Amino acid sequence: MAQKSIALSDKPVTLSARIQDYIQLTKFRLSSLVVFSAATGYIIAEGADFQWSTLLLLMLGGFLVTGSSNAFNQVIERDLDKLMDRTANRPLPAGRMSVPEALVASVLMGVSGVLILWLGINALCGILSLVSLVIYTTIYTPAKRVTPFAVLIGAFPGAFPPLLGWVAGKGEIGLEALILYALQFIWQFPHFWAIAWVLHDDYLKAGFRMLPGPHGRDRSSAFQTMVYTLGLVPMAFLPLAFHFTGWFTALLLAACGIYFSLQAIRLYRSLEIKDAQKLMFGSFIYLPVVQLIWMLDKLV
Repeated sequence: MAQKSIALSDKPVTLSARIQDYIQLTKFRLSSLVVFSAATGYIIAEGADFQWSTLLLLMLGGFLVTGSSNAFNQVIERDLDKLMDRTANRPLPAGRMSVPEALVASVLMGVSGVLILWLGINALCGILSLVSLVIYTTIYTPAKRVTPFAVLIGAFPGAFPPLLGWVAGKGEIGLEALILYALQFIWQFPHFWAIAWVLHDDYLKAGFRMLPGPHGRDRSSAFQTMVYTLGLVPMAFLPLAFHFTGWFTALLLAACGIYFSLQAIRLYRSLEIKDAQKLMFGSFIYLPVVQLIWMLDKLV
């Protein structure tokens, strides 16, 4: 077995394989969702008057900062990732990438991303991205093994993308930006808890206790997940209350929240992993759809 392992490690690395490793290091799909959230925040702020040059800089800088955060996370947790089935094949725990290489990539992405947002758009954009990177890397990541409140900690930088997009357009933090931030902040709880419910056994191998209930997959965890999800329904009417959107948009946002909440209610009733999976996939659909509806309200 040892000889086989050595032979595999000596196997020539192709360009395609290296690209795949960096896709994993940056968590490309997750980073793309973050970039989409920032882009919709920008277009919501600017409406049809948005500038393509600013949008492209926002997307590039946002992706680099997010990729840097994810890469730093994997450097810090590389030994823990070896213990979990879903992360054991990442480039660092699998030995396909060295720690110095990953660190250099993390720093280069972080610095260049912050500078693109700071110098290419405005200083507040750069500051917000830097704050997000620091909180995610130095506070949220180590807190995951200490307390389930890590989800709360991570929710603060995790809700920055639409706020960052708004600031890219307006150069300041406005009330509509805060509503965008609040919506994504609340959404993160059912989103992460649904993932944690599905992956609970795998998380325990690395000592991560992400579910809020005292016994993990219990009624308390399901109840808290349901409460936060239900909270998204009345929040759908906040943009209408402050005249940022119309009634039609508000009703569509509320309908999305109701459907999402029904999935959380099913989990509360059943406590079944299959219902947590439905809630997890529902969370991936809910946020981009809501942001897209809000964005289209500004363009039509």
